[in-house]
Amino acid sequence: MSNNITNASDANFKKEVIESNMPVFVDFFASWCGPCKYFANVLNEVAPLYSEKVKFVKVNVDECPEVAAQAGIYSVPTLMFYKNGKIEKSMSGALPKDAFIKEIDKFIQ
Repeated sequence: MSNNITNASDANFKKEVIESNMPVFVDFFASWCGPCKYFANVLNEVAPLYSEKVKFVKVNVDECPEVAAQAGIYSVPTLMFYKNGKIEKSMSGALPKDAFIKEIDKFIQ
């Protein structure tokens, strides 16, 4: 995927997110979700700005039911920040670009 965004699966989520040495932002989404499509555009714009500081991962909840269940995903989009393999923050709903940038800046401080 472009813009330094990785697609995770049930098979590689642990390697891509839990075992990552970098802080990780995970976008739990569904292909049929309108707000998810909006946020995908925001993510594509913002991810390159933070590629040295944050790893960006997308998880399609319909294709990755195990990961979605383990993360407690009940609505999409759900946005989660992971540090050292643990969830630091979770938010439901698509964020506008400015709000997303503020959240990332708080996360990496």
